[in-house]
Amino acid sequence: MSAQPDLLYSEEEEALRAAVRDLLTDHCDPAGVIARTESDAPHDRALWKSLTEGMGLAGLLVPEEYGGQGATHRETAVVLEELGRSVAPVPYLTSAVVATEALLGCAAGDLLAELATGRRVGVLAVALHLAPGAAFTTVRVEGGALHGELTGIADAAAADLLLVPADDGGLYAVEAGDATVTPLTSLDLTRPLATVTLAGAPGRRLGDAEPAVRRALRAGAGLLAAEQLGLADWTLTETVRYLKDRKQFNRPVGGFQALKHRLAQMWLETVHLRAAARNAADALSTGQDTEVAVAVAQAYAAPVAVRAAEEALQLHGGLGMTWEHPVHLYLKRAKADSLAYGTAGAHRAALAGLVELPAP
Repeated sequence: MSAQPDLLYSEEEEALRAAVRDLLTDHCDPAGVIARTESDAPHDRALWKSLTEGMGLAGLLVPEEYGGQGATHRETAVVLEELGRSVAPVPYLTSAVVATEALLGCAAGDLLAELATGRRVGVLAVALHLAPGAAFTTVRVEGGALHGELTGIADAAAADLLLVPADDGGLYAVEAGDATVTPLTSLDLTRPLATVTLAGAPGRRLGDAEPAVRRALRAGAGLLAAEQLGLADWTLTETVRYLKDRKQFNRPVGGFQALKHRLAQMWLETVHLRAAARNAADALSTGQDTEVAVAVAQAYAAPVAVRAAEEALQLHGGLGMTWEHPVHLYLKRAKADSLAYGTAGAHRAALAGLVELPAP
C-alpha cells in the first residue's frame, strides 16, 4: 500500500514561491510580455538569465554531482505555478524539465551540467502535442549524420542543444547551430513552435530514445498541470478583483448573484486542480503511482484552465476583448496547454487502461 501523498506546501516551497513571484513581478509585467509577443524575439533572455544564473532554477532537477540543486519535482512545480501566473516567455518547462529529464534518462552528466547553469537551453525535438507513450517521429542516421524534419517543436528557437530521436532507436545530441529552425505560426506566442530540419547534422548518441522520451514527456505532462494551476489561479484572482471594483447601477458587479455562482465554480475547480497538480508533482518526486497521478492531473487540468481563462475574458466584459488587457495571453496559453503532452481525452483513455476500467 502506497504512502499518503503530501499535497501541502512546505516552508521552503513557500519561500521559493515568494522569491520567484517577486522576481516576476519586477521583470515580467503583462505589458512587457504583450510587447515581446509583437517582436521578433518572443523569448525573454534577460528574465531567463535572472531565473537561472541568478536563482539557480534551471538545475532544480539536476543532481548536485552535476552542478544542479538536487531538488525534486515538488519545488519545480512551485516555480512552474509562478511562471504560469505570469505567462512568462521563458523555456523553463521545455529545458529545465523535459530536456533535463531526457538527459537524466540517458545519464548524460556533462550535458546536464550545461543545462543546470541555464547558460545553454536544451529542447527535446519531439512534437509538443505528444502524450507520454505515444509514437514519435524520428530522423534518419546515415554515416553518423542526421537527416530529416521534425515539426511542432516548442521553444526550438531558443535552443542551444537539441535532443533528437533517430531511426536507429537512439537519442542524439545536436548543436542547434547545425540545424535549421523555421518558426511556425503559433496560437500561444509566449511558447512558440518551430520545425527543425537536419541535413547531415553531426550528432552524439546519448542512449536509447524510447525510455528517455517517455520519461521526459511524463514529467512534462505532470508538471504542466502546475503551470495550468498558476494560470487558473491568476485568472480567478484578477477576475474577482475586477468585479469588486467594476460598478453597475451604483453597486459592484461582483455582488450580482449570477456572477457569484460563476466565481464560486471557478474557485472550486481551481482548488480541485491544485490537489491534482500537487499529487502529480509528489508522485513524480517519490516515483509512486506516477503514471496514474499524471494521467489524472492532465485529464482534469486542461479543461479547467481553459474554462477559467474563458470566464475571465467574458467577465472582464469589453475590457477583456482588448489586446492591451493580458487575459488573451492566458486564454491562448490555456488552449495551447490543453493540447500539450496529450489531450485530456488521451489521458482519460490512458487512465482507463491503467486502472482497468475500459470504456463500455
